[in-house]
Amino acid sequence: MSPARLSKSRVIAWRQCPRRLWLEAYRPDLKVVPAALQRSFDLGHQVGEVARALHPGGHLIDPPTLGEAARETARLLARPGDLTLFEATFSHGGVLVRADLLFREGGVCRMVEVKSSTEPKPYHIEDIAVQTWVVRGAGVPLERVVLAVVDRDFVYQGDGDYHGLFREVDVTSQVDQLVAQVPSWIGECGVVLAGDEPGLPVSAACTTPFSCPFFGYCSAGRPEFPVELLPRGGRVAEQLVAAGYDDLRLVPEHWSFSDTHRRVWRVTRTGEPDFDAAAAAHLAELPWPRFYLDFETVQFAVPVWAGTRPWEQLPFQWSCHVETAPGRLEHREFLDLSGEPPMRECAERLLEALAQSGPVLVYTGFEKGVLAGLATRFPDLDCALQAVADRLVDLHPVTERAWYHPAMKGSWSIKAVLPTVAPELDYADLGEVSDGSAAQNAYAEAVHPYTSPERADELAAALSAYCAQDTLALVRLAHFLQGS
Repeated sequence: MSPARLSKSRVIAWRQCPRRLWLEAYRPDLKVVPAALQRSFDLGHQVGEVARALHPGGHLIDPPTLGEAARETARLLARPGDLTLFEATFSHGGVLVRADLLFREGGVCRMVEVKSSTEPKPYHIEDIAVQTWVVRGAGVPLERVVLAVVDRDFVYQGDGDYHGLFREVDVTSQVDQLVAQVPSWIGECGVVLAGDEPGLPVSAACTTPFSCPFFGYCSAGRPEFPVELLPRGGRVAEQLVAAGYDDLRLVPEHWSFSDTHRRVWRVTRTGEPDFDAAAAAHLAELPWPRFYLDFETVQFAVPVWAGTRPWEQLPFQWSCHVETAPGRLEHREFLDLSGEPPMRECAERLLEALAQSGPVLVYTGFEKGVLAGLATRFPDLDCALQAVADRLVDLHPVTERAWYHPAMKGSWSIKAVLPTVAPELDYADLGEVSDGSAAQNAYAEAVHPYTSPERADELAAALSAYCAQDTLALVRLAHFLQGS
């Protein structure tokens, strides 16, 4: 097996975990890209396209092979005068990179790397340091390096005008401090790629700075209840692993735990759920009717509707189960897949569905944030939406206090809780839309102009089923906590 070629992304993969680099190079078939990560990739591509469109006259380097791309880049840079290149391609020291934007103005070269996030992050600087080392090594006198991030305060005015979408941050000095380390990084990568698969265990690196697509493969064979399941227990888990414990059930009783960690440890070890009925007793006193609410929202790194901002939570769907009396349920819903801004009708229809009184049960503070965003967007609906927000009853903290089951494995997310209280409601049975990220992907596909009506109908049905299950889950959870 000959060592694989290095790219910037593979060097950064090594920075996260040497085993990830090896798997990226030799076992890409083991990669599983979650819906959330795929959507992140898709949005990143959109951001890159907009960045190029803001510089008309630039030349896109896009031949069939990377070798041809590098040669075309060199030919264009050999010409005199100012120049703007997109995806300029360089090779140096066995590493190949592509620069998002490269400018030569008055003989001065400036590289701009475009990211869909709203703030610079440490791994961005490492990423750009690799780029810079290669580009300079290829003979380009690169004087400035800039990171372009999305400006969260940008408000899209429509008509395809995205001037102001990006905020540029000069990171030259930070990058220059790292560039000298890049050759040693590349050397370490070469050692990894020349050897067998590293036997590194699952650790915090698997999710930092982003989730590794090989986690499922690397975690095979781990204990059913690893110490890492302790909620917000990264440091404790590291201490346990260092002490030789990888299975939470084997940790001795004398270990110093917080109250929450001790509760999780005890339930995991005994296999007996913990239920404190008194912590949820107040739910039985809630008046009727009771409303169970869940929103689905879409976020765009590049806004598509006038008056909206990057990464704004924009609701396109809600589900509401109405319990008019114990066990007597009605279902109401809203779903807009027209592709037009759905927020106004979403708010108006919601106000109609929720009537004037009655508790509105939700899970976490997400719905409260969406209501606040709608109230800000539509001042004439502010008072009515605020009145709804004042009626919210959050089941999440109640559940945390009242219930823990070993199968929840350290999580009080609704999808972790639900199988322990209502196993008949299985999200795995829902098909392609079974979580929030998949719902966003389904929305994006459904409103795409090339999506057939038949496919759009399939997606609408899947979205409706998913959101309805979310609110039915709240009903079942509330009943369980009340002992009914």
